[in-house]
Amino acid sequence: MRLTELTIYPIKSCGPVAVEAATVEPRGLVGDRRYMLVDSRGRFLTQRQHPRMALLNVAATPRGLRVTAPDADPLDLSPPPGEGLERRVRVWDSELPATLADEYINAWFTRFMGFSVQLVFMGSQHERPLKAGRGRPGDQVSFADGAPVLMMSEGSLAELNGRLAKPVTMKRFRPNMVVSADKPFAEDEWRRIRIGGAEFEVAWACTRCLMTTIDPATARKDPDGEPLNTLRGFRRDSAGVIFGQNLIPRRLGRVQVGDRVRVLQGR
Repeated sequence: MRLTELTIYPIKSCGPVAVEAATVEPRGLVGDRRYMLVDSRGRFLTQRQHPRMALLNVAATPRGLRVTAPDADPLDLSPPPGEGLERRVRVWDSELPATLADEYINAWFTRFMGFSVQLVFMGSQHERPLKAGRGRPGDQVSFADGAPVLMMSEGSLAELNGRLAKPVTMKRFRPNMVVSADKPFAEDEWRRIRIGGAEFEVAWACTRCLMTTIDPATARKDPDGEPLNTLRGFRRDSAGVIFGQNLIPRRLGRVQVGDRVRVLQGR
């Protein structure tokens, strides 16, 4: 079993960046969901309420990131300074300080979104603990919804697509890691795994929402509510519709596409 895809999402709820290798730190893959768009009250924005965010594409450059969008000039983001103007922001039940982007950057995103927004950055000095009752004391997370890393298997997607009239790609589910397990939902049976130089606790199943119904290429919602409606029929527990597993790093290191995935402990 191998790691077949590795993806970071530099700006929460915006476009993915496929990478060949990544460094694992306590809050997840380096560069994953360290930026986030917030409204005038500091509340996080996602495709759930703003599907248009799917059209914000992100690419890595030698100096940082380049963001592109329809009918807009490209925007280059250099690595943010270690210190700068901060504001309080909210991600679900978490509230923390974050570094504000320059005004011209905020103006670019405001023009695209059609209302006042700001881009914020999570630096090494900003800490966001995991939700109470999950993980261990001291565990951290980025601006991701709830966990440092999201993993899925090719076998699970194949099982879902076998039930759909129109198959979907992994991009609908925004995982950081994809593994080549052939058995559908084999990842449900793992408790601890090793990938490359890193080890992870397979902590809890990922609950899925309306974002899975948004086509990342067009930002249009599926008129039949797929694939979420099909998942409701066979992948539901007391927490909701589940698909994929949330991971917490337990040994830091480097991972790369092609690394062997070893199950160290099962459930």
